[in-house]
Amino acid sequence: MQNELKILEDQIIQCRRCPRLVAWREELAHVKRRAYMDWDYWGKPVPGFGDPQARLLILGLAPGAHGSNRTGRMFTGDGSGNFLFPALYRAGFASQAESQFRDDGLELHDCWITAACRCAPPQNKPSKEELANCQPWLTQEIDLLKGLQGVVLLGKIALDSLLKLPGFNELPKKEIAFGHGAFYQPKEDLPWILCSYHPSMQNTQTGKLTVEMFDHIWEQAKEKLV
Repeated sequence: MQNELKILEDQIIQCRRCPRLVAWREELAHVKRRAYMDWDYWGKPVPGFGDPQARLLILGLAPGAHGSNRTGRMFTGDGSGNFLFPALYRAGFASQAESQFRDDGLELHDCWITAACRCAPPQNKPSKEELANCQPWLTQEIDLLKGLQGVVLLGKIALDSLLKLPGFNELPKKEIAFGHGAFYQPKEDLPWILCSYHPSMQNTQTGKLTVEMFDHIWEQAKEKLV
């Protein structure tokens, strides 16, 4: 399985399906942000990472312009990750409470982190066509994670993306509404679904998503795993 995941990772990194996203991610990597002028930006699609034996999938929206697009690892080096990784550490899903660069020693336990869109999009808003182009990567990733029991969805776009995948696309959409803490057990042969607000700075700095609210999500997820 690890070899297959590595092959998939290499394929994702080479992807150039979306001209707008290719141009944007590469421009960001060339121009850079002043605080990171000494960084060699990743500037490519960002693959998922974590425990190949994971029972839990964590699905976000897209790499941050100066976070994952800079570091090359999902949720690493930006405000969202600064909120996510401490929560995963407290819940026992991560070996350390912070993640600032790709080889900083972080290891995930029993979870795999990925995103609906693999390239940093302008204004953090991938188009429907761009999300559709990324969909096969997520389908293959889920197929290779044989032990999956549940999915934590960080934001509504993550839920919408999941519901377009094989198996999930047969579910009655009207009965699966996004809401923080919303839980669904759709079918015996599909992982359960748990929704959370995205840990973006827009949500965490306004109090829409608090530390206590986020911790409760991971407590729920641990309880659901068997």
